[in-house]
Amino acid sequence: MRIIYSAVCLMLFATIANISFARTTDLATAGIQSVGDSVPESPFEIKGAVDAYFLAGQAPLPTSFTGGSNNSFNLGMANVIFSKEGKVGFVADLAFGPRAEAANGGFDADGKVTTLTAIKQLFVTYSPTDALKFTLGNFGTYYGYEVIDANVNVNYSTSYQFSYGPFFHTGIKANLALSDNFGVMLGMFSDTDTKIDVVKGQHIGAQLSYAGGNFSAYLNYLGGRFAEETEDTPEIINNQFDLTASFQATEKFGLGLNASMRTLSSDDDGDASWSGVALYAKYAFSDSFLMGLRAESINDNDGFLFGEVDNNIFALTLSGNVTIANNLRLIPELRFDSAKATGTFTSYSDEALKANSVFLLAAVYSF
Repeated sequence: MRIIYSAVCLMLFATIANISFARTTDLATAGIQSVGDSVPESPFEIKGAVDAYFLAGQAPLPTSFTGGSNNSFNLGMANVIFSKEGKVGFVADLAFGPRAEAANGGFDADGKVTTLTAIKQLFVTYSPTDALKFTLGNFGTYYGYEVIDANVNVNYSTSYQFSYGPFFHTGIKANLALSDNFGVMLGMFSDTDTKIDVVKGQHIGAQLSYAGGNFSAYLNYLGGRFAEETEDTPEIINNQFDLTASFQATEKFGLGLNASMRTLSSDDDGDASWSGVALYAKYAFSDSFLMGLRAESINDNDGFLFGEVDNNIFALTLSGNVTIANNLRLIPELRFDSAKATGTFTSYSDEALKANSVFLLAAVYSF
């Protein structure tokens, strides 16, 4: 109760403090340029973000990027993105910190960090026409409602569907605009969330998208060999389906949806699967204060995620977003997770729990 009381007080303080912060004008872009002045065009764009957080809770969250010490300040990620758009383009997205290591992979056989761990994305693009774009290399997944970068998400902690879906792909994809509103993507990728292919064969990815007015929707698929057949184990095939949609109802109020299902199937009747759905809502009270709510339900009857059969999880996350001058955002967050099976969560004192409550306070700076 003391954790929840302190968290509510801090969220109330952040809301009140928001009233006293006026968004200042960026003087660097407010200067008056004389007639005849020329500004040389940059060969590429540079942007990035830095984040850190404070965590207090009953047990570690079983989702991604918030596995730091309890009642302690923890590091997130620092990343710098070099990119160029056009007929031929590229992205070199380099990231460092615990969040980057958890997301990027690239460890050696002994679990030690390698140079691949610092690569979040690294790809080249080619657009022979305005309607067609090829991408080759290592790029973020087309799956889900959330992304690795904390500065893009409304909630600082991540959902189960994001955490147990793909983070990135290594391979080639083609995006084709069928019309002003519809598009399709087809791709061929190496093993999911790896930069070096291990299991023989390639994964097939596909997406059908619609974007028009205030509504957008993406239907995604990813399938391929998860494990090769050996003398002792059968071949395992992975199939994933995902639906993501967003609706901006008004200038201030928006809704989102993410529904996913993943199945691992084999010839020895050892099939296992999990599925989930998450609803998102956000409301901008002002230019500098936004509140976000995520409600997620996970069906894990086969014990696919946590080894407990006949298990279901419900998670509710409430996040404030207080924007301060110079692209600094504070995110006070309360999260409550409840499971059907005891032992889904393990407390910091090694007690088996079926529910968990956590408070986070994150700082995210974008440039």
